[in-house]
Amino acid sequence: MSTDAALTEAGFGVFAEAGGPAPDYERLRVIASGIVPFAIHAGLEITEIGPERAVVAVPAGRERTNQMGTVHAGAQFLAADVAGACAFVGAMAPRIGAVNWLVVRDAWSTFRKPASGRVLAVATVEERPVRALLAGAATGAGRRFELDGKATIQDEAGAPLAVFRFSYVGELA
Repeated sequence: MSTDAALTEAGFGVFAEAGGPAPDYERLRVIASGIVPFAIHAGLEITEIGPERAVVAVPAGRERTNQMGTVHAGAQFLAADVAGACAFVGAMAPRIGAVNWLVVRDAWSTFRKPASGRVLAVATVEERPVRALLAGAATGAGRRFELDGKATIQDEAGAPLAVFRFSYVGELA
């Protein structure tokens, strides 16, 4: 079986070795950094995964800009999307092996001002549903769950440039 096929079949199980009662967040970050081919192609850098948030950097570079020289909205969305998924992995780390899949059902964006240079996507997921999942409120194969997330695109000084909100649906393995 190819590596791509193994990752597809494994769902979030690929993170199980680093999750559990004492999650290794650095190992989760390393695993996440190697499993989304489009994010790798775009040059995104997952810089942090923790129980509270995840951070993804969009490096400066002409290949990630639009015709005006500012960071392309698609690059910002991709970073926000990846950061949101990583925030979910970090929040669910103690039970991440029990998650079969998570997908974005809907997304909203608000751009506040043009982004330039290296920007960061800082993401969180809604705490209440995560607490319920960690407590085992949704158990059993095929059990679906819903939660929301938010990612803020900011410059390196922390000034907000855009906000993305995500509605997710997932399923326990």
